[in-house]
Order: sequence, then structure tokens, then C-alpha cells
Amino acid sequence: MWLAVLLFDMDPASSPSTGIDRDHRSYQYYRTEVDRHWDPADVDLSADVEALLDAPEPALDGLRGALAKFGAGEQSVTADLAPLAVVLDTIEDQSFIATQLYEEAKHADFFDRYWRDVITPVERERGLELTSPTDEQWFDPDYDELFERQETFLDALLTDDSPRARARAYSVYHLVVEGIFARTGYHGLQTVYGDEIDGTPTLPGLVEGIRLIQGDEGRHVGFGVSKLRDLVHEEGVDPDLLSDTVGELAMLVQGSLADSMDQDAEDPSADVDVDLVGYAMEKHAERMEEITATDV
Repeated sequence: MWLAVLLFDMDPASSPSTGIDRDHRSYQYYRTEVDRHWDPADVDLSADVEALLDAPEPALDGLRGALAKFGAGEQSVTADLAPLAVVLDTIEDQSFIATQLYEEAKHADFFDRYWRDVITPVERERGLELTSPTDEQWFDPDYDELFERQETFLDALLTDDSPRARARAYSVYHLVVEGIFARTGYHGLQTVYGDEIDGTPTLPGLVEGIRLIQGDEGRHVGFGVSKLRDLVHEEGVDPDLLSDTVGELAMLVQGSLADSMDQDAEDPSADVDVDLVGYAMEKHAERMEEITATDV
């Protein structure tokens, strides 16, 4: 008799709720982070140092500029996400945001480590002036404005937690900064510093780190898209608000990408950057279709 009672209690369908919906999309994203955890300190960067010791100086300059922008960007998204964690009110969403904050910090850690363990030793070995990823020379006005807008839109949630305010916050953070700027740039870095382009150094450590980062950011963008879809279909947010916000901010992305393209013609990566805007807008169009579709 006691065995029958025990078996009944073990049946999930007969168990009381624990307060967490384990089938919720946000919770599933959280569980994926737990299952796929990675440590920035475990990425092998030794081959990257060797490859950059003989790299053409224009290629090294282009790489340093890109690394500085993405490192600073990851630090910004880590700092700016906190207001969203304050206003979200379900355990499933809070679980996901906790992991996103952690993952953004890991991404910032990876780029900081790459500069310390690769760029600085290469500069020393080549007899170059030592640089910092925080030097103003790496940043353009459009880049600075983009991240100022991100901070403004996220901070606004603390005083106006309305559907429209949330839509703007998700649009700048998940659609533009992560969905267009970061993922487009990472696509370019993987293309240039993988083994597809002749004349550029192959950097397996950087490519592996970016692969891991993109795995995380795919979940981040997916979360933002799902939240924007809910706001459009359940809260009555006009999709034009999303399009207008993204369109305005996309001009800053294009301006910053154009600044990155303005480099020495000897750098083969300059030829690859031209395709990045088209790649970005194609991905954005796919996400907007997912947000507005009525049959998903």
C-alpha cells in the first residue's frame, strides 16, 4: 500500500505547483545557459599571439579597433540591463535576466582578457606603443550616441514601466545593440579572422570566443523578440513604434560601421565590412516578421 502511495506522489501530473513554470520560454533559456556554461578563461589564445606577431600593421590596427568597441559594448550592456531586472515580475523572466547579466559580464571578461593576454604581449614583442581598449581613438560619435540611447531607454523603465517604454527598451537593447550591431560585427570578425580570407591572420581563440558569445546572444535576442511579440499582440503596442525606434538607431549603427570601414586600404578586412549592413538588415527583417506574425 505504501508503495502505491509513493508512486502516486512521484507522478508529476499529481504534484502541486512549485511556483516555476518549467515550460516557460524564459525558463528554458535560463536552463540552456546552465547546461551550456563556459568560462572565458578556458579559451586557448596562444595561437592568436603567434599569428599576430607577423600580421600586417593595418590588420592589427583594424583588430584593435574592433576589439575595443566590442569590449566596451559588452561592458555597457552589462551595466545597462539592471533596470529591466527590476521591472520584470515573474520568476521565469527573472531567472533568465539573471543569467543574461552573468553572460554579458562573461563577454566583457573575454574581451578584457584578450587585450591583456594577446594584444598587449604582441605590442610589446613588436616594439609598438602599448595601447588600452579604453583609448578614445577607437570610438566614434555614432558609437557613443548608440550606447547613450541604450542607457537612456533602459533607465526610463524605472520611472515609466509602460508597454511603450518596455518596447523601446527591448528594441534598443535586444534588436539593435545585440541583434544588429553586435551580431553583425561578430559575423564580420569570424569571417575576417577565421580561415576564409587570404591576407588576414587566422585567430582561432578569438573565433572560438565569439562562437561562444554568439550562442549566448542568440538566446538574448530570442528573449527580446518574444517579449516584443507579447507587447504587440497582447498589450496593443503599435509595431510602427518598434520600426521607428530601430530605424532611428540603425542610422547610428551604419555610421559606426562606416567609421570602421574607413581604414587603410592594405587591410583586407575593409573589403568584408561592406557586406555587413546588408547582413544586419536581413536578420532584422526576419525578427520583425516573427514579432508581427499572427500565426506563430
